[in-house]
Amino acid sequence: MKGVVFLVLLGLVIAGFLFGAFLMRSAEGPKVAVAEPEPMTVEVTEAVLVKDFVLDEAYSGLAQAQRTSQLGFPSGGRIESIRVRVGDHVKAGDTLAKLDTRGLAAQLASLEAVVDEARASYQLALDTVERQRTLLAQGHVSTQRVDEAEAQAATAAARIASAKAQADTLRVQIDLARITAPFDGVVTARFADEGAIAGPGTPLLELVEAGKLEAEIGVPASAVADLEPGKVYTLTAETGPVDATLRGVTGVVNASQRTVAAVFDIDDAASVPAGTIVRLSIPRTIDEGGFWVPLKALTSATRGLWTIYVAVPDGGGARAESRVVEMVHTSGDRAFVRGPMQPGDRIITDGLHRITPGVPVTPIDSQRASTEHDG
Repeated sequence: MKGVVFLVLLGLVIAGFLFGAFLMRSAEGPKVAVAEPEPMTVEVTEAVLVKDFVLDEAYSGLAQAQRTSQLGFPSGGRIESIRVRVGDHVKAGDTLAKLDTRGLAAQLASLEAVVDEARASYQLALDTVERQRTLLAQGHVSTQRVDEAEAQAATAAARIASAKAQADTLRVQIDLARITAPFDGVVTARFADEGAIAGPGTPLLELVEAGKLEAEIGVPASAVADLEPGKVYTLTAETGPVDATLRGVTGVVNASQRTVAAVFDIDDAASVPAGTIVRLSIPRTIDEGGFWVPLKALTSATRGLWTIYVAVPDGGGARAESRVVEMVHTSGDRAFVRGPMQPGDRIITDGLHRITPGVPVTPIDSQRASTEHDG
C-alpha cells in the first residue's frame, strides 16, 4: 500500500508541473530573438591590381683571402726558432721559422771534403794520362796502359759529380729547414713553439694573404645570365656596402646547394674583414598579376594557401566574405598574393580573430582610422 501511495503522489506532482507549464505558455508561441547583431567596425584597405613587380633577390657568401697556406717543414726535426706571432704582418721571402740543422751542416762539411778529395784524385788521374800518352809516343808503353789511365780519370770525375750531388742534396735539406713566407700576409695561427719536434708535413703556422679578398657567392642558374664578368657590383657586408668586380662564374651547378658559384674580387680589401658575410642583390621582374596586401590581413588556410577577408556590400551595409589566395612573395610587412580578388575590393586588415564569413561589418579606411586615433 505504501508503494501505491508513493506512485499516486508522484503522478500528482508531475501532473501539477505540466499544468503549471501549460498555464505559463505564451499564446503567441515560443519567443525567438530576431534582432540583428551589431556590425563590427573594421579597418579596410583598397586592393590595387599590380601586373608585375621587381623583386630584389639577395644571395650570400663569404669574403675570404684569395690564398691561405698552412706552413710546415717537409722533414722532421727540432724547432730552433719561430720568429713570428699571431697577428704579425710579413712580407714574401721573410724567414718565419727554422729547424736545428747542426747535424745536416756536419754532413755537408764531410761531403765537401769528399768533393775536394775526389777533385785531387781526378787531377792525379789526368796527370797520369798525360804521362802514359808521352810514354806511348816514345814506344815505352802499350795502348792498353793509356786506356787504363783514361778510365781511372773518368772514374775520378764521376766521384766528383756524385759527391757534389750529395752535397747539393744536403744544401736543399738545410734550405727546406727554414720556413719563408710565400706571399705577403698575416699570421693567423701558430701550432707549436721552440724546442718541439716537428713532424714531416705537420702545419706549424697559418698564413693568410693580406690585401686581396674574394667572395664566392652561390646564385641560381637562372640568374647567371644577368651577371657580367668584369662589371663592378655593390655587395652588402656587415660593415656597409663594398664594391667588388665579378671575376667569373664557374658555370657548374653545386650538387648539394643547386647553385652556381660567382667569384668577386673585392676592390677595397681593407674595408672588409676576412670571413665576413657579404650579400649580392639581383633585381628580378616577376611577370605575374596580383595584389600587395598587409601581412596582418592574412590567416592560414589549408594546403599552403591563405585566407583573406573582404568587406562586400550587403544592402545598406557590408558583410565579411572570405577569399582563398596564394602567397607569391613577402617583403617587410606586406605580401604579394594572387587569387579570386578584384581591383577595388576592400580588404579587412584588423580584428581577424573576430571575423567569420557573413558577419556584418562597418568598414573604415585604414588612413582614416589612423587619423581618428591620433595616428
